[in-house]
Amino acid sequence: MERVIDQRLETFLPLITIIPRNGRIVFANNDPTTHQVYSFSPVKQFEITLASGTSSPPIVFDTPGVAALGCNIHDNMIAYVFVAESPWTALTGLDGRAVIEDVPPGGYQAQVWHNRYPPRRQLPSARVAVSTETTQWAANIRVRNHSSSRSHAGSY
Repeated sequence: MERVIDQRLETFLPLITIIPRNGRIVFANNDPTTHQVYSFSPVKQFEITLASGTSSPPIVFDTPGVAALGCNIHDNMIAYVFVAESPWTALTGLDGRAVIEDVPPGGYQAQVWHNRYPPRRQLPSARVAVSTETTQWAANIRVRNHSSSRSHAGSY
């Protein structure tokens, strides 16, 4: 699977990208300036320079987990790549809800991740039993205030 993370108005778009393990990401620079995209995360480490109007070759993310992205030129730019081991992964909408379909009946460990969840804290999770009928699971988490979320904080 291949996804694109664009750079516009000195912002990574989207903020969060989910890909399966061994998925690939192309970085596109549609800003009038150069960007130097990097990740020092254990999940994937790289550094690329992108002139205006160019794209990177696909970068393979082969380790599950979260990679925080930044730009060495524009410190305010940050994004996240969630590399999923499971095929049953979803990004919530603005309402905080996600739907995961076609999950076979059985017992699973459900887990929540949020880019503003406090670093190095255990992520909320719960055992979920999926039946042949519709199964719902809800999680409420506390996240850091928005003003402190624009930093890698050395946590990824």
